[in-house]
Amino acid sequence: MTKKVLVIGGGAAGMFAALTAAQGGCGVHLYEKNERLGKKLYITGKGRCNLTNACDMEELFESVCTNRKFLYSAFYGYTNQDVIRFFEDHGMKTKTERGNRVFPLSDRSADVIDVLRKAMRDAGVHVHLQTQVKEILVQREENCSRTAGIRLADGETVKADAVIVATGGLSYPSTGSTGDGYRFAADCGHKVTQCCPSLVPFNTREAFVKDLQGLSLKNVTLSVYDGKKKLYEGFGEMMFTHFGVTGPLVLTASAAVQTVLREKNLKLVIDLKPALSDEQLDMRLIREFDAGKNRQFKNVIGNLFPSKLTPVMQELSGIDPEKRVNEVTKEERAHLAHLIRHLELTATGLRDYNEAIITKGGVAVKEIQPATMESKLVQGLYFAGEVLDLDAVTGGFNLQIAWSTGAAAGRAAAEKE
Repeated sequence: MTKKVLVIGGGAAGMFAALTAAQGGCGVHLYEKNERLGKKLYITGKGRCNLTNACDMEELFESVCTNRKFLYSAFYGYTNQDVIRFFEDHGMKTKTERGNRVFPLSDRSADVIDVLRKAMRDAGVHVHLQTQVKEILVQREENCSRTAGIRLADGETVKADAVIVATGGLSYPSTGSTGDGYRFAADCGHKVTQCCPSLVPFNTREAFVKDLQGLSLKNVTLSVYDGKKKLYEGFGEMMFTHFGVTGPLVLTASAAVQTVLREKNLKLVIDLKPALSDEQLDMRLIREFDAGKNRQFKNVIGNLFPSKLTPVMQELSGIDPEKRVNEVTKEERAHLAHLIRHLELTATGLRDYNEAIITKGGVAVKEIQPATMESKLVQGLYFAGEVLDLDAVTGGFNLQIAWSTGAAAGRAAAEKE
């Protein structure tokens, strides 16, 4: 008799779990409450879908923020190279960009979803769209508990040998991420750790930030301080918004400092010219000043910064904009150089789940078998993806968690007698 596996959630982890279980010979039914599959995948990476990272295994583990040891079996059981090979073998060419980030060659997240949809169809997965699951059915016996299936929102009961929960977290609630999996887990006796938005932009205090809205800074260094204590430092790209700052550097920093930032303000320091030593930066300023020595400071400073940033740096420098640069003192030039190295902002908080890439927190992994993703409390119940208390920095690492845990859950559900 064919084993019946039910998967709740049609995101990355859910689709991969369903596909893997079906390839293992199971009769698989996937339930998605949205009108289409992969709604969050579709907007991932600004619609380009950074589907994994092509780094070595050591860096893969180092990029996980929470419970990285738990992922040892899952990551080695289905690696980042396996993910790339899967999509390539299914006709979707990939490319690797800066930071080893892997994207579809087409830059279309829809292609990722299409590959998964077609692969599931070919494997015989039955997909039920706009179908909400209300609860997981559990048979409680004297020595153990076992899953018996699910109950849908319309009251229908679906019996099964195994249930895989891959409902995502709370981030981007517009995509249907409303925390259903946490409720399912808690109802089955699982502990759910405190959840909060992660990989999320910062709110900042300074008024001039609004004037910089839309400005992207590349190849800068961002440092975050709690008083004199440095909590984070990274190199890369960031962007100003009407409320503060965002971009890869900021999102990664948020994962490192969010616990402290929820209790107090933090100082952000941007080094606009990290590739230059202090001496090289001073020589650069001298060259610019010498080239326009009879011009006013306001007309020379524009050669140093993007147009949106120029008036802000001019005001923060404290140098009279009408002053000729041959009259700028050595002390004033030193202050400008310091400003270029230390453009300061005050982080006052984080944005909410509507702008968070992932959720930090989730089903406690101490109650999950790391090799199989099966519950230690309820036999035949599995968890995969963001619903678990696992998260990583930006760069394709969180999707790798989804693929690896989804594959582990699907494989184990198919193999277990």
